[in-house]
Amino acid sequence: MSDTAVVWPDGARVAVLVSVLLETWADGRSPTYFPRTTPLKAGMRDEAGIQWSQYGPNEGIWRLMRIVESHSITATAFCNGLSAEQYPDAVARLASGGHEIAAHGFAQSEYLHEQGPAGQAATIERTVTAIERASGKRPTGWLTPVYGGDKDTVPLLAKAGLQWHCDVLDSSCPRIETHDSHTMVGIPWSEFVDNRVLRSSPRDYFDVYKGTFDYLHRNEPGGVLHIGIHAHFGGRPLIAAVFNEVLAYVRRHDSVWFPTCSQLAAIVAAAPAQTYSYRQRFFPGNP
Repeated sequence: MSDTAVVWPDGARVAVLVSVLLETWADGRSPTYFPRTTPLKAGMRDEAGIQWSQYGPNEGIWRLMRIVESHSITATAFCNGLSAEQYPDAVARLASGGHEIAAHGFAQSEYLHEQGPAGQAATIERTVTAIERASGKRPTGWLTPVYGGDKDTVPLLAKAGLQWHCDVLDSSCPRIETHDSHTMVGIPWSEFVDNRVLRSSPRDYFDVYKGTFDYLHRNEPGGVLHIGIHAHFGGRPLIAAVFNEVLAYVRRHDSVWFPTCSQLAAIVAAAPAQTYSYRQRFFPGNP
């Protein structure tokens, strides 16, 4: 078995995407996950959960911006449309700092698969419009909240003019997709985000990304490492400190490219369709 000579721009062996998520729940709603281990009675308004979810726009996103920018990295910020409406100052600061603003559904508590095709199309347009209003630029990419899409979601994204999405769960490699004559780039999402370490040890976050990066850098030229972190989880000091260590560790290595999702999508879109697939990279000519 021999690998092909696929590399990213400037000879980089690994593309490292850094994505932060700014999520907002509809009024009266809150995340289903929370440090509290004792559930409230069904139907009760969870004031503590609501307040906990608001940490992201109030403080977390600002801390993550400082950390990313201290490493001279440009991030992709996935924002709910409701985040853009309620916290336009945070979205505007992300945009003015050079970070890419991508769409992440309208509200984190609304699931596309419950809306039907017409409802999904309306939600997509409402989301990108809200983000464009806050950031000054229409987003070109999308990540579906809680992976709550269906068979209609990605074709509707393509029809709406979005150029890439991060709903890829069946591959660790980016790919070119065609949906009803519309072309999109599919980008794999992170396999391990900060909510995985909420009740364990934030050191796990460092160990997972270090180990994955070391493996890809050593063994799989043309690979992608997608580092994901939420403003309301990872924007807190106990996890943000480890996120900072992850970026510092990766930054110390040569042959690494830190693109935004749009930058990576542009490179993939310009390449032959199978260039970045795992089988073609490591089993060339294999049917």
